[in-house]
Amino acid sequence: MTLNATIARVTDRIRARSEGLRGDYLARMRAAAEAGPARGHLACGNQAHAYAAMAEDKAALAAGRVPNLGIVTAYNDMLSAHQPYEDYPRTIRAAARAAGATAQVAGGVPAMCDGVTQGQPGMELSLFSRDVIALAAGVALSHNTFDAALYLGVCDKIVPGLIIAAATFSHIPAVFVPAGPMTSGLPNDEKAKVRQQFATGEVGRDKLMEAEMASYHGPGTCTFYGTANTNQMLMEFMGLHLPGASFVNPGTPLREALTTAAVERAAAITALGNDYRPAGEILDERAFVNGLVGLMATGGSTNLVLHLPAMARAAGIVLDLEDFADISDVVPLMAKVYPNGLADVNHFHAAGGLGYMIGELLDAGLLHPDARTVAGDGLDLYRQEPKLIDGKLGWQPGSGTTLNDRILRPAGDAFARTGGLKQLSGNLGRGVIKVSAVAPERHVIEAPARIFHDQDAVKAAFKRGEFTSDTVVVVRFQGPRANGMPELHSLTPTLSVLQERGLKVALVTDGRMSGASGKVPAAIHVAPEAAMGGPLARLRDGDLVRLDAVAGTLSVLAEDFDRRDPVTADLSGNSHGIGREMFETFRRNVGNATEGASVLF
Repeated sequence: MTLNATIARVTDRIRARSEGLRGDYLARMRAAAEAGPARGHLACGNQAHAYAAMAEDKAALAAGRVPNLGIVTAYNDMLSAHQPYEDYPRTIRAAARAAGATAQVAGGVPAMCDGVTQGQPGMELSLFSRDVIALAAGVALSHNTFDAALYLGVCDKIVPGLIIAAATFSHIPAVFVPAGPMTSGLPNDEKAKVRQQFATGEVGRDKLMEAEMASYHGPGTCTFYGTANTNQMLMEFMGLHLPGASFVNPGTPLREALTTAAVERAAAITALGNDYRPAGEILDERAFVNGLVGLMATGGSTNLVLHLPAMARAAGIVLDLEDFADISDVVPLMAKVYPNGLADVNHFHAAGGLGYMIGELLDAGLLHPDARTVAGDGLDLYRQEPKLIDGKLGWQPGSGTTLNDRILRPAGDAFARTGGLKQLSGNLGRGVIKVSAVAPERHVIEAPARIFHDQDAVKAAFKRGEFTSDTVVVVRFQGPRANGMPELHSLTPTLSVLQERGLKVALVTDGRMSGASGKVPAAIHVAPEAAMGGPLARLRDGDLVRLDAVAGTLSVLAEDFDRRDPVTADLSGNSHGIGREMFETFRRNVGNATEGASVLF
């Protein structure tokens, strides 16, 4: 199948835009690779320190003739998705020995749970944790004793941070090892209904707690299609997981077999063998475009609109919002997974999952088929699904048909013609909106603005009964420089109630919404942010704001708007408590949301 003209054009545009940066990046990668296996250049004392605790692996490490795999782990048991990683190092070391290699835990990286910190001060550290994770992984790999790296991470900022590190240490291969989703619990739509009932006072906290615990109930990722599961999709579309590895439940024989296979593959693709696959060559323009296609086809989390530019920049590639928008315009929405539908990721996987989607998108000419992956050359390998037959792992062709067309449809008969992510621009700045779960009649909202400087003030106004007419709720001073750009997901139940009362309502913010948001139109990541004197800082209560997701515009209809002075806000409360003191340098130096909101690039 010929590559779609828009996909080809966007890829060429990215390649041209990135030419100088990417060329310098590849030159550095090749210079590091030509230096050969790093351990051979270490002094004996350096090596003795590195191997002192490795017991039965000491001789093999000292000889330096077998691959040594570095494990970078985000294990903690605060995150249900990461709890299964507790025992992975032991499994990986045993699998490495069986494959004629060695493995060491190079280091751990922090991994916070956004589900715990939603609406709390700790959420102001969340986005910045991505760059901390990248830095921590860099420290782990700086020992320079590894021939490949295995990255153990799943959730929101963890995978993007690990990708930044993998791209920086680009001369060694990178294999990402997933842990899988928890088994299905209370359906997500039932949980959402209880949240709304709690917001209106219909049920008490006991019922809310009961519903939440029944939904988040065991090891593995949360089962809705938020940022964590979008990350897992990306790793498969970008060729950094083994085929079909993303959504196999923890604690199953197939999950353990896939972990062992990931170790074997990492050992096979180092510079010591005949199939050298450095991370920097896999993370090229084609991989990032394939990731963007997957994001649109699945209706993935808007958080990746922040993370992908930062991830790409680490690999010498420059992404822009126009790339997201143009790809969204030609990629159909093939999946309906909560919050875009009623199914969860386990249902999605059972219906055919990523293997079916990749096959369909390849056949439609919407993916680069020649992309390099950790599994081999060509994305066609990812049509396959892993099977454990008589205790032996193998890959077989997928069914080639959807097993539930209410969850997963072919590219030619998709749920929507486009991916549902729109770039917005106008006199209020640039931002994005995800409309895949928004009813078509709500794609254009024009209403008076009501201005707030934090999400608690919105909820307080709601409780006082102040929202009685169509409203564009503007929550400003929520960008990365103001307070670290926390997710405003706790506003979703409140705004959903207003919408269900028949009001036209939208959110406009320089902050973020969670990957779990969806039904309320939300213009997010608006830049320049208010704390930098951006246009949102000139808005006033009552200004007529028009959010038009069809035309891709975000505007205020006020003749004197450009002549107004921007307001300022007292942001001192964001600078202390729950560790915020330590992140002042991040807030002061962070880049625009449209460029990834990073302090590293």
